[in-house]
Amino acid sequence: MASTSLELTTLGHRIRHQRVAAGMTLDELGEKVGVAGSQLSLIENGKREPKLSLLQAIAATTGIEVAELLSAEPPNRRAALEIDLARLQAGTVFRRLGIPPVKVTKGTSDETLESIIGLHRELERRERETIATPEEARRANTELRLRMREKGNYLADIEKLAERQLKAAGHSSGALTHRTVSIMAQQLGFELLYVSDLPHSARSVTDIENGRIYLPPASIPGGHGLRSMALQAMAHRLLGHERPVDYADFLEQRLEINYYAACCLMPETASLAFLQQAKRDRNLAVEDFRDAFGVTHEAAAMRLTNLLTQHFEIPLHFLRVDGSGAINRVYENDDLPVPMDVTGSVEGQIVCRRFLARSAFEEHNRTTEHYQYTDTPSGTFWCSTQTGTTDAGEFSITVGVPFDDARWFRGRETTKRSSSHCPDQSCCRRPPADVAARWSGKAWPSARVHMHMFSPLPSGDFPGVDDTEVYSFLERHAEG
Repeated sequence: MASTSLELTTLGHRIRHQRVAAGMTLDELGEKVGVAGSQLSLIENGKREPKLSLLQAIAATTGIEVAELLSAEPPNRRAALEIDLARLQAGTVFRRLGIPPVKVTKGTSDETLESIIGLHRELERRERETIATPEEARRANTELRLRMREKGNYLADIEKLAERQLKAAGHSSGALTHRTVSIMAQQLGFELLYVSDLPHSARSVTDIENGRIYLPPASIPGGHGLRSMALQAMAHRLLGHERPVDYADFLEQRLEINYYAACCLMPETASLAFLQQAKRDRNLAVEDFRDAFGVTHEAAAMRLTNLLTQHFEIPLHFLRVDGSGAINRVYENDDLPVPMDVTGSVEGQIVCRRFLARSAFEEHNRTTEHYQYTDTPSGTFWCSTQTGTTDAGEFSITVGVPFDDARWFRGRETTKRSSSHCPDQSCCRRPPADVAARWSGKAWPSARVHMHMFSPLPSGDFPGVDDTEVYSFLERHAEG
């Protein structure tokens, strides 16, 4: 049967329970089924796996079906406590402590077991909190980014899943409507509900028991984000996600649900048909791709990172940069020299002033894409940048390619050109020598302190989510 140790422990408890219920000792049951009592003891303690023929004999002797012995459910509360403790003591968190496990005897009370189990669970909870340090988060994020770079930022299984779900909902072309998203939810057994009292820490809440997905009010301007949020919530179910085991798992799940939503909003088949025609016309443009599928500029730009290399063999880079020049989000497989710290982390680093991703903030016309060629130590790159504004401030979205691939894009004829020598400090990090000499020792700026520097990294099963707030919300709506 090749059972796991936990399954063997459960099986052993069920055999012991049936033996005791039948009023037999180990030796008495052993004599009836043809094995020594000592062998039965090993089986009851989960240390030996019995043959099917022996299980059949035990079941027949104790008057039950074999299926009842093989049930995954503990036979009683005491057995459940012992099994739970065995699982916790076999876990990595406890074994790292290097201390011997507690041996449970008949004299060990249920209250004692509950207390020990409670300590184990608190230990695991604290482990989950400490794992999500800023250093751990940066490491996990960097590893995920590099892993996706190796895959060309392309996940074939999720692409196929999205196409199947869209087809089942009757979607064939054009922008994905809210109605179709609702149909997709219904086919999974969920109803989309738009409420004004969502927990502040959650973008959406899924009530698995009652088949509801709660989203912000439908009155949000444009509503583009609502479709994406609903699709992301569905993706957790479709992709079989369990509670994240660590921060790296949380980040990977977030990436996968975002990817699924993008595949639904900009389906691979329809997107390729659109992009192939644009490439033939030498007129690839993020803004056209955006408008064709009714999505945001950032969503369209990021979707290109999934498709251009995989289907057109065009390497590229994507940057989202805030008004201070800090990189919020990045993808590159074209060797663009992006700034990074000693760990290889890019997010939060300040991009070169010569890059259009930063200089575009100085443009007067923010409603159109701007184009530029940039000479760098890694070669010349062409890029397209558009800026925007949110409550958090300004940001820019950039998509760029190596010089030779610019021929496929609108804006390739631009005469705007810049030169970047970063990471050489003389490029843009140091002021000109004469200016530095003029003002050195004569200026005292008051630095702006970013409060997030002092904030703990969100922790818990779902980092950043207030469980109390979420459960209160569900209770409130379950009663309604």
